[in-house]
Amino acid sequence: MSNRWERVEGLIGSDNLNLLAEKKVGVVGLGSGGGFVALSLAMSGVRHFVLVDNDVIESGNVTRHVADLRYVGENKAAAVADLIRQRNPEARIDARAGLIEDHWDCLDDVDLLVAAVDNEQVKYAINEQCLKKGISASYAGVYERGEGGDHVIIKPYAGPCYACWSEATREGVKIALNPVGDLDYGMIGEAGTLDAEPGLWVNVTKVAGIQTDLIINELLRGTSARETMPANTLIVANTYMDIIEGQESEPHSGLWIEIERDPDCLVCGERLRQGLRLLAREESDKISLEDLAASGLTTDIVFEEGDD
Repeated sequence: MSNRWERVEGLIGSDNLNLLAEKKVGVVGLGSGGGFVALSLAMSGVRHFVLVDNDVIESGNVTRHVADLRYVGENKAAAVADLIRQRNPEARIDARAGLIEDHWDCLDDVDLLVAAVDNEQVKYAINEQCLKKGISASYAGVYERGEGGDHVIIKPYAGPCYACWSEATREGVKIALNPVGDLDYGMIGEAGTLDAEPGLWVNVTKVAGIQTDLIINELLRGTSARETMPANTLIVANTYMDIIEGQESEPHSGLWIEIERDPDCLVCGERLRQGLRLLAREESDKISLEDLAASGLTTDIVFEEGDD
């Protein structure tokens, strides 16, 4: 390592710095949050990246993005890749312009994925791929007007998947509830994307900075530098608000909560997995109606008249 890394090395040690240099992080979505996280990880010693984004930098982005006016018109993944190389010329980056649905192969050897997209359906697709490939993933959100945000690292089958995590947080947390009872990350439109800007750049980077710190902590798993967190989910308040109903949180405070895995989750639930294993072994006669209902496997079954 060059002397550029002296201060990082002095903080975490040379062995841990070398470990971070060998880690490969995927970032899907290089907007205001994802771009900050990617660049911050690179400035902390991570050297291998896969960056995926379908969008380009527009002039209106530069007040809330690590990329400036020099990058207007360029793909966001390519722009952030260039910024990383300006900090660390030794970085190895696979930057892809396009939708992640067309680039699942690039995730095959990542150590951790940062899911920094706004579209909930894409997050669910990422969640399923991470479960399939055994990849831990970091999810963070900034609430409307930058009132706060949250973060979780999803570890395949060692806790909730993103599907059961998001269902639990939307039901159990009172922050910025919209009329249908969902957490409002900033006016989710019909396409499932954010139509409104969630606060100032400083509000975004506060959550993204915490996210980066927790990602580094996870990448250092198994070392003396890693700290055990109080729970799997951190909710941050930037202003006065009720994180848990009846408990007002003060500005610039946080609350850790533990979200459990849902055994009946249609994505990672145990009964679903058991049903699929039985079907794979051609033992479908052993699956109860309750198991089928929980797994959703009855969706395509049509009973003709006269069937019992």
